[in-house]
Amino acid sequence: MERTISGMMGKGSVNHNTRAFSAKNVDKERSRDNVEFCHSDIKEVYHNLFDEALERYNAKQKRSDRKIDDYYEKIRRGKQEKLFYEVIFQIGNKDDMNVQSNEGQLAKNILCEFMEQFQERNPNLFVFSSHLHMDEQTPHIHIDFVPFIRNSKRGLDTRVSFKGALAEQGFKGGTRGMTEWNEWIEAEKQELSKVMGRYGIQWKQLGTHHCRTSNCG
Repeated sequence: MERTISGMMGKGSVNHNTRAFSAKNVDKERSRDNVEFCHSDIKEVYHNLFDEALERYNAKQKRSDRKIDDYYEKIRRGKQEKLFYEVIFQIGNKDDMNVQSNEGQLAKNILCEFMEQFQERNPNLFVFSSHLHMDEQTPHIHIDFVPFIRNSKRGLDTRVSFKGALAEQGFKGGTRGMTEWNEWIEAEKQELSKVMGRYGIQWKQLGTHHCRTSNCG
């Protein structure tokens, strides 16, 4: 058995992921089969990750106008970094891994096992919300995370940095076709394919097209 793997950047709608609201393509009768791996308030996550660094940063500022009152708000209002990022992983499609088939249940088991080691593999990506959806056509997993680096020489010594977080994990990018994001996605797909292999499913690779948004085909 061969199946494709898709990994893409999601829109990051936590309310959608938790089913605080349901889109038209959601079968509410099957929402009970969804899996919530974790779900924390992102503002609390920011306090836990960055408050000590913020205190150290503000203590060094001689001018009060350079102090930062709320790091969460600074990132939210700024244009350099997003508050958090989302990645979505899916095995196969609605035809070969349909959520209501035996293969769909297999996909659920594989994605759950894949998620078990995700945080350990990605120490610079703090996962605060993660959900497996079984109430759409194909099982898939949403992983929302705050990327951060430590020992930064500018700004807070622990701060939000997407490129920096991936670089600290060994993904440096460097070419237009192989950015840090694409390198990391490929590595995670490899990890997912290892889990699939334990269930007797091979990764069907369709070429080298890299998808960075959830609007890709």
